[in-house]
Amino acid sequence: MNMKALLLLILSSALTAPAFATAPNASAPQGGNFVYNLGGEPPTVHPITSTDIYSRYVQNYVCEGLLSRDSETYDWKPRLAEKWEVSKDNKVFTFHLRKNAVFHDGKPVTAEDVKFSFDAIFNPVYEAAHLRPYYEGLAKVEVVDPHTVKFYAKDSYFKNFDSAAELTVIPKDIYSDVNKSKKMNRELICAGPYKLMKFDRGQMIQLKKFDKWYGNTDPAFKGYFNFDTITLRFFKDENVTLVRAEKGELDYIDLRIESFMKKTSAPAWGKTIIKHKVANDAPKSYGFVGWNQRKEIFQDKNVRIALAHLLNREEMNKKFRYGMSDLANGAVYIKSEYNPGNKAIEYNPKKAQELLSKAGWTDADKNGVLEKTMNGKKVEFKFSLLYANKDVEKYWTMYREDLKKAGIDMELKYLEWNSFLKLVDEGNFDAVTMGWGGGSVDPDPKQIWHSSNAIPGGSNFIAYKSPEVDKLIDDARVEPNKAKRVAMLKKVYAKIAEDAPYAFLFNDKYEFYANSSRMGMPAETFKYEVGKDYWWVKP
Repeated sequence: MNMKALLLLILSSALTAPAFATAPNASAPQGGNFVYNLGGEPPTVHPITSTDIYSRYVQNYVCEGLLSRDSETYDWKPRLAEKWEVSKDNKVFTFHLRKNAVFHDGKPVTAEDVKFSFDAIFNPVYEAAHLRPYYEGLAKVEVVDPHTVKFYAKDSYFKNFDSAAELTVIPKDIYSDVNKSKKMNRELICAGPYKLMKFDRGQMIQLKKFDKWYGNTDPAFKGYFNFDTITLRFFKDENVTLVRAEKGELDYIDLRIESFMKKTSAPAWGKTIIKHKVANDAPKSYGFVGWNQRKEIFQDKNVRIALAHLLNREEMNKKFRYGMSDLANGAVYIKSEYNPGNKAIEYNPKKAQELLSKAGWTDADKNGVLEKTMNGKKVEFKFSLLYANKDVEKYWTMYREDLKKAGIDMELKYLEWNSFLKLVDEGNFDAVTMGWGGGSVDPDPKQIWHSSNAIPGGSNFIAYKSPEVDKLIDDARVEPNKAKRVAMLKKVYAKIAEDAPYAFLFNDKYEFYANSSRMGMPAETFKYEVGKDYWWVKP
C-alpha cells in the first residue's frame, strides 16, 4: 500500500501532458533489462517489517495482493484472486484464488497462505505497527477450501475491503519460522511477476521475470511487465544519478523540479535521455519538518506555529521550485476532497516572535539565543534537524539562517538512510525532515496521526497526541456514509493543521521524471500513475 510507505523527502518532486484513457500496449515487445534508480537502498525487503518506500518499490515487482487498482479507472481488478464477493451487510468478503498461482519456490498459493499473511500482521514478534491500523477492523480470515478465503469484518471501517484486497500474500511455510524470517532482509519470496535474484549491499537488486507467474498466460496482462530482468540501483547523489542517466546506464530516474529546469541541458538530453513533466490525478506527496513532541520545547503549539512562520516556503518555492509547487496546508493533498482548506501558514517572522514571546521564550541575557526556564533550569532554544537527503540541504541552510535571526539555534545533522531510519523509529531525535507519499484517494489518517501509533516503529514517530483527533478518527473510520465521513475527516485534518505538529512543506503539481530513449511507453502517464509497469525496450 503506497500510503503505508515511508518516503524519503525528495522535495521534487516543460510541458504538461495529461494522458487519460490510456491503455497498455498489448503488442509490446518482451525482453530486455530495465535499469531503474530506486534513489536509496532499502534496509530490508521483508514484506511485513519493512517500512520505507524503497522496499515498497521492490515489493511492487515481487509481491502481490488479492486485487489491485486499475491505473486508469482506479477500479479493482483481479490479481491472486480471480473473483470476489461482498456480503450485503459489507462485513464478509470472499476471495477465490487462481488455481495456477504459485510462489517463487514453486509451491501453490493457497487459502492457508492468505490466512497466515493476515495473522502475521498481529503477531507481536513481526513488529508490524505500521500495518495494523488498516487491518484491525477485520476479525479473522477463514479458510473455506484451498482456493477460497473469507474475511470477516468486526466493524464498519470504510477500508476493510481495501485492506483485505491489498493484503500482501506470503508463503506460510517460509515466513512462519519467525526467527529465520526476520533475518530475511535480503531475500523475498512472494508470488509476483518478478523474482528477487540478487541483493548486493551498496550496489543493486536484480529481479528476473518469474516464468511461472500466472499472468504470463492470462490475456488480461498483455502488455504488463514486459522486461526479462530489472536492475534496481541505489544512487542517492543527484549529480551521480544524472551523469549515469546521460551515459545511458539508467532507464528511469525521478527528477527534482530544480534538476528538471537546470540540470538537463547536456547534449544527451532530448536524444538518449528524455525528460517529462506530466500531470495526473494521483494524490501527491508532501514533505515536512516534524517536531518530536516528546521534547518539551516542542510541546507548546505556539512554538510549533512560530517555527512554521519562520520557514520561508514562498521563497523556497520561487527560488528552488520555480513556483511549480503548492504550499501544503496540512496533512492531506491540497486538491483532495478531504482537504479542509486551511490557510497555509505564511512566512511571517513578526508573528513568530509574538508567538515565541507568548510561549515564554525571550533573550533576557542578550546572547542572541532565546531562553526559557523549564523545570527550574534555564534552557536555550537549540535543537538539531535530522535529514537524509543532501540534495535539498540548501532548504535547511536557508531555514537555519531565518531561525537564527529569531534567536533559535538549529544544528543540521545529515545521516545516511539506514541510520536515519533507525533514529526515527526509536523516536531519538529533536526534529526530522522527510515526507509521506500521496496515499489513497480515500485516506485514513490513523496510521500517522492517532496517538495509538506513537510507539517504537509506529508511524506517529513525532508522538503527536490529541484526544479530539483520536475520537474523530475513530468515529470517521466506521462511518459508512462517505459524505459524512469526508466531513468528519475534514475536521481531523483541520485540527491537525491547527496544531502544527509538522511544518508542512509542498505538494507537487506535476510528476517529473526521465527515461532512456530505448524505452517505449503507451503514454507519458496514466490517470493515477506514470505506469512504468507498461513500458518496454524498443526493438
